[in-house]
Amino acid sequence: MTTHAARHRVLKSLLGAWALAACSAEETAAVEEHLTDCASCADEALRLRDAVALLHHEESLDLDPGLRSRVLAHCLGRRPAKIPVPAWAAPYEAETARLDALLRDIGEADWRAPVRLTWFDGRGPAEREVSVAAVVTHLTAVDAVVAGSLGLPPSAAADDDPARTHTTWRDQSRALIRGASFAGEGTAERTVEYGPFRLPLPDAFLDRAFECWVHAEDVAEAVDYPYTPPTPTHLHRMIDLAARMLPRAIAGRRRAGLAPPPHALTTAGAPGRALHLEIEGSGGGHWYIALDSPAAKAAPGTEVAHVALDGLEFCRLAAGRMRPQEAAAGQDGDREAVRDVLFATASLSRM
Repeated sequence: MTTHAARHRVLKSLLGAWALAACSAEETAAVEEHLTDCASCADEALRLRDAVALLHHEESLDLDPGLRSRVLAHCLGRRPAKIPVPAWAAPYEAETARLDALLRDIGEADWRAPVRLTWFDGRGPAEREVSVAAVVTHLTAVDAVVAGSLGLPPSAAADDDPARTHTTWRDQSRALIRGASFAGEGTAERTVEYGPFRLPLPDAFLDRAFECWVHAEDVAEAVDYPYTPPTPTHLHRMIDLAARMLPRAIAGRRRAGLAPPPHALTTAGAPGRALHLEIEGSGGGHWYIALDSPAAKAAPGTEVAHVALDGLEFCRLAAGRMRPQEAAAGQDGDREAVRDVLFATASLSRM
């Protein structure tokens, strides 16, 4: 049986979420009942509610624009999860929560602000100008493909109403997180197909987290909103996904006639030529990219070239926000191998 002290600790940990109206109906009722009996929690709740009122975007006080997102992150960090989110869905949960906070803060007119999207179409850079609302609608549409793999119903079509566009995307992203959390054994074994990609479900969630971050930065730039990169742990996992996709991206470019043929045929699992990809800074690490066959074994000792890139720069290249020729990379060794990997990284981007 739950003791009074334990119940007090649980309800106190919910005060931040309660002040932000982020509790469920049951949690709200429990917290408010507790506040009538606990003077210390009532005082803290009052201070938190006053703080949240100061963070409302219609106030004219000159507050740090990043304060609201930091308060939200702190409150969500203290709130205990009843059903834990699987580790493979954590980056998606974090990035959708951050984008949701951004969208809550912008005004109705901002939803029509022009957003310049850029990507690499395999041969060169491409770009398109859309609205903030169109970016969110795009995220909703691609997330729906992953939702279908979990057996979730399709989301309602978004319209020109910003509030409805936001709600449709947010409800679907929350349903995806719930679906991942309540999924049974074997769910992570499923694969998701969208566009030219076929990914295991955990990688599909990671891919969605990456695109959510990239497009959130696009929106933030369009409305002049401060936005930071993902945590180093989540950024490392995003970089790892892109690095693991590179051998197949190189092979795909060869099939399309966009890259020279392999130097040698390599049987599955046998050592083959590799490029040593060194990512520096936040989320960094070392990867060995198979050059001649996606099934070849790439490891130290098989490299014919070396490329060093900053982590955020590598992600912007993979998102099509930078041309391969503009990547400020430290390069050494086989120049053709370096070019293949940089262009294949850019080709991971899509619209």
